[in-house]
Amino acid sequence: MKKSAVIVLLILAINTLTNKSYGQIDSTLRLCQSHMNLPFISDGQSYTALLNGDEVAEFYATFYGGSLYRLVAYTGNSEGNIIFSVYDQERNLLYTNNDYENTSNWDFEFDYTMDCIIEAKLDSKNLNSGIAVLLIGFQQ
Repeated sequence: MKKSAVIVLLILAINTLTNKSYGQIDSTLRLCQSHMNLPFISDGQSYTALLNGDEVAEFYATFYGGSLYRLVAYTGNSEGNIIFSVYDQERNLLYTNNDYENTSNWDFEFDYTMDCIIEAKLDSKNLNSGIAVLLIGFQQ
């Protein structure tokens, strides 16, 4: 009897933690989507990562020359907790929101098509763990 009670409690604990994580992703995703307004539309993907401490998440994207894009990034429910940086394939830094008080979005356009690496990490002054959510949108 004790063994089955422990198993039931373990299943309930895992279920509670899982639902909390999905809830955090959903609320952060809604916050990102609120900044992806016309004339921008999302590319249909949400880029997410669970970050702890100084971990860095990498995302890869192709941006087509002559198109206007918006990158939105959040963790949690407030602005300024995530640092994102955009690099070209040779790891040359093209942009970092850390230079702009960790602003949550960036509108940009490239003259030619580029494959880029987007790195996201938590601002260690504000958070030590969290779920990072990024959206990429383009102008209609």
